Amino acid sequence: MLRFLVRLVLTALALWLATAVVGGINLYGDSAGAKFVSLLLVALIFTLVNTLVKPIVMMVGCALYVLTLGLFGLVVNALMFWLTGWVSERLSLGFFVDGFWPAFWGAIIVSIAMWVMDLLTPRREVEAQR
Repeated sequence: MLRFLVRLVLTALALWLATAVVGGINLYGDSAGAKFVSLLLVALIFTLVNTLVKPIVMMVGCALYVLTLGLFGLVVNALMFWLTGWVSERLSLGFFVDGFWPAFWGAIIVSIAMWVMDLLTPRREVEAQR
């Protein structure tokens, strides 16, 4: 459970980085605390979208992955990011993605940030033995 919460906070930080770097990805809120809670909820939605929807899209688009040598994965990541923004907007969480290209670049920023954070977070002894 603690690992999930740490991962959720790291995802929220990566989403914040995307809002800071990419124009067209906006985070609205009255205070820093409200923005942080909003980012945590958006990170939860992002995790659910990537856990539930992305595997289905990957299975349906398997031929496109092979045909494009995996580059279709960038499009899928952008669509998952855009879907997260859409759901967040419908739930009035203060997170908005304005189109495909901001979603594309936001997904790349979040992917790189999460990769770097994964490299910097210590692993438990049991995981290191696998």
